[in-house]
Amino acid sequence: MNKNTTIEEVFQNHERPKKPGALNASATFAWRALLRIRYVPEQLFDVTVFPIIFLLMFTYLFGGAISGSTGEYLDFVLPGILVMTVSMITMYTGLDLNKDIEKGVFDRFRSLPIWRPSVLVGALVVDAVRYLIASTIMITLGYILGFRPEAGFFGVILAVLVLLLFAFSLSWIWTMLGIIVRSEKALMGISMMLLFPLTFLSSVFVNPTTMPNWLQVFVDINPITFVVDAVRGIIHGTDAMSDILMVIYISIGLIVVFGPLTMYFFRNKN
Repeated sequence: MNKNTTIEEVFQNHERPKKPGALNASATFAWRALLRIRYVPEQLFDVTVFPIIFLLMFTYLFGGAISGSTGEYLDFVLPGILVMTVSMITMYTGLDLNKDIEKGVFDRFRSLPIWRPSVLVGALVVDAVRYLIASTIMITLGYILGFRPEAGFFGVILAVLVLLLFAFSLSWIWTMLGIIVRSEKALMGISMMLLFPLTFLSSVFVNPTTMPNWLQVFVDINPITFVVDAVRGIIHGTDAMSDILMVIYISIGLIVVFGPLTMYFFRNKN
């Protein structure tokens, strides 16, 4: 349509606009999520303030008591808190979707002639950016406090990529629950009920060998433990291939199981 086209000519044109492709639709919803952050920057508090609080609190309150040195404990605990922080903020994918459902925006999206999963994919892509911001803040603060990864810069990059893969797969659980549950508070309660035991009963803060035998049984099969051990091993240059493979298997399993379930509830939401 050129600038000389009249309104009558527009309405008389019976040619339907082309349906947007999957990539364009996903990019549009990703841009929408970015705009929400732009106009409500408080949404970034969970990826900016919380990582700093967690790292400072656990390093300087418990470092001396657990390791005898805050410096030694920082090297041990930073990868764990990194995994814990990113895992915690994965719930916001489902929370944002639940808000759209409550406001009625969700029904409007489902009525559009677009690739249906683009609504979810766009949001998940932007959430990956949030996870990257949290990881960057955590590692930067660690460097300021004296953290030095033995594997160097490329080891840190690889560790963050492994963590992002797991966080992306974990987000599908909260996305599915965001469609099912009827309120934002209910989803928050469910996510906290699941995430707190998984993150605290793991190798985030202490070596599992210091725990009672009955507790080690759970810790050793906890998915968060595999992620922490993989990230910690990569950052410090130790042999972590078995843990990395386990994280990949777990992530693929979560996506394969909860991806189709999420789309099923997405299509059949009343």
